[in-house]
Amino acid sequence: MRFVIKTRVSQPISQVFANFNEILFRKLAPPFLPIKLLRFDGCKKGDIVSLELNFILFRQIWTSYITDFQSRAEEIFFIDEGKQLPFFLKSWKHVHRIQAVAYQPMQSYIIDDITFQSPYRWLDLLLLPVLYLQFAYRKPIYKRLFKANQTKILK
Repeated sequence: MRFVIKTRVSQPISQVFANFNEILFRKLAPPFLPIKLLRFDGCKKGDIVSLELNFILFRQIWTSYITDFQSRAEEIFFIDEGKQLPFFLKSWKHVHRIQAVAYQPMQSYIIDDITFQSPYRWLDLLLLPVLYLQFAYRKPIYKRLFKANQTKILK
């Protein structure tokens, strides 16, 4: 299954990417699922991000490797691919794109392009709205954190 969520923010791509760090990662975590960050190397190829999901009755480790990173004037992107996933996922690929808005140098799009698969097709269909909503939850956070005239890097 695949879905894409696109958010327009009021900062240039270089400033947005400069803030793709552990602090942003923590701010984007949904409040309804306790997450313990075990490791956050960054967003460049070879980096690792690992977390523990707390489902109250049990916990699951999710470890992703950054498998690609590209930076150009009009776009910066990196890809995280799940290597150790919760039992309900068989594969995970998340392309994080920050794209320049044409003729608007002080604006960018943050694009979450996610492809996943569970062990069962019926479970894919159940997970799709849950995962979509989890990432849609990020839109107002991105807009608030990446406002016009805000140059401070998240700390």
